[in-house]
Amino acid sequence: MRLENYIRDIQDFPKTGIVFKDITPLLLNTNARSQCLDSLVDLLQNPSIDKVVGVESRGFFFGTLLADRLGAGFIPVRKPNKLPYTTLAASYSLEYGTDSLEIHTDAIQPGDRILIHDDVLATGGTVNAVCQLVQQMGGVIVQCSFLMELTFLNGRDKLTPHPIAAVLTY
Repeated sequence: MRLENYIRDIQDFPKTGIVFKDITPLLLNTNARSQCLDSLVDLLQNPSIDKVVGVESRGFFFGTLLADRLGAGFIPVRKPNKLPYTTLAASYSLEYGTDSLEIHTDAIQPGDRILIHDDVLATGGTVNAVCQLVQQMGGVIVQCSFLMELTFLNGRDKLTPHPIAAVLTY
């Protein structure tokens, strides 16, 4: 099964000139979704994980599945004012400004082994902010995991020295 066949390109979304990689066809297909999860687990360099951090919102889909498969806790990282408890925030740059992400202050204990998961590695700004949050809380980043990596955007450079793995590369 070629997982690329379950990724749909949407032209000019969310703005003109962008080709959005839509994963909903992959989520709809039981076999493709299962194969993708198996591939994500197989790409783990060290499967000893305490918690999986999923990045809003598409990182939640496979992040929770990974946590379940690995016997780990799941931590959602969200846009501001979406989490109900005390949070810690990190800001990051966008091509048109800045944004920020938040995590619950009690989500990570010092020494927790963390897998960070998101759907796409593009410029790396979002996951770099998540890495900062994890490290600020004393977590140990085992790996950054993605369904897809858009290599032409060089996002990997912002995540050095953390190990990075992606099921698909474009």
